[in-house]
Amino acid sequence: MDEKQETVVTDELQGEAAGAPAANADWPPEKAKKEDNFFVFLLKLLAVVLIFRSFIFSPFSIPSESMLPRLMNGDYLLASKWSYGFSKHSLPFSAPLIPGRIFASEPERGDVAIFKHPIDEVDYIKRVIGLPGDSIAVRNGVVILNGEPIPKERIDDFIIPVSANTACARSQFETRDAEGNAVCAYPRFRETLPSGATYEVLDFGPDLNDNFGPVIVPQGQLFVMGDNRDNSQDSRVPAMPGGGVGIVPQDMLVGRATILMWSTDGSSSWLLPWTWFTAARWDRLGTTL
Repeated sequence: MDEKQETVVTDELQGEAAGAPAANADWPPEKAKKEDNFFVFLLKLLAVVLIFRSFIFSPFSIPSESMLPRLMNGDYLLASKWSYGFSKHSLPFSAPLIPGRIFASEPERGDVAIFKHPIDEVDYIKRVIGLPGDSIAVRNGVVILNGEPIPKERIDDFIIPVSANTACARSQFETRDAEGNAVCAYPRFRETLPSGATYEVLDFGPDLNDNFGPVIVPQGQLFVMGDNRDNSQDSRVPAMPGGGVGIVPQDMLVGRATILMWSTDGSSSWLLPWTWFTAARWDRLGTTL
């Protein structure tokens, strides 16, 4: 071995003895550093998502037709989480990390509110009709608020196409549009609250829940109703798992429905990507509630 080769070999041996990597070695700490950075990134991303979902906006889906005509089965919306304050129900899985309700704010009549069922804590969505101290009754399908009927004006029928997400509630409402497509034509009305807030409701005719009360809404609670008045398990029905909600404690509030971000008629298939677009109700996207 000549003097130059001996010098190189000696330098490498000294480096290995000192714990330094050889020139061509795969140095594990560099790989571990990249993995740690990626793990930290995931933790930060998860924290941002949890904060956003818990305190700013959270997505909800509509699985029924109790809020027709405003909300349809297959709608996906965002709810503002700060509107009524925060409680454990603001957090994923109702994690018991917030005592009581902080920054509490009372809904306004006419709000579309999301809340937990008082018994089984499933998410429900209804319209706020009565606040604490209000007297609520229903006579022949007309809501009586504090002794005064809420004006109920007949307007054009609500037409909704029959689809995988929609079947006509009763055969008498089945018909066809000008193109021959199967649709449901429901009697539609406009209600106007004393504040001037208006919204549309459906009324199929005489029904068991068309006469109710009067009741006084207790402090800290709300009287809520579905806009599809003859197809809604709301405050007119005693609270029971999977059924009526009764008068709802404000501590069960989750948020206020604000904007539709997606809507589908249910005809799409994951295996047929083009149906993701043909099934979309494009005219509903981005509408405020």
